[in-house]
Amino acid sequence: MRAVAAVMRLPVLPRSAVAGAVCAGALGGAAGLVLGLRAYPPTAWFAVFEVGIPAAMAGGIVGLVAGSVVLAVRRLGDTGRRRRP
Repeated sequence: MRAVAAVMRLPVLPRSAVAGAVCAGALGGAAGLVLGLRAYPPTAWFAVFEVGIPAAMAGGIVGLVAGSVVLAVRRLGDTGRRRRP
């Protein structure tokens, strides 16, 4: 739970990148395990890393782009509203 709380305290961009990397890395690792077990079971754990690490990197990049879009939309929405003193 401490890890989740630490991630939730991050700003939007790093938080999005971490979320994307974790989600895609977990899915990539699971897919690598299945592929490795079907291809050659004694080396299945290497396939977990062989597929999971690139998936995590791609997920981090996608999460970073998604976080950038969120920030851009927030900033565009804030420009129309001016605060009165």
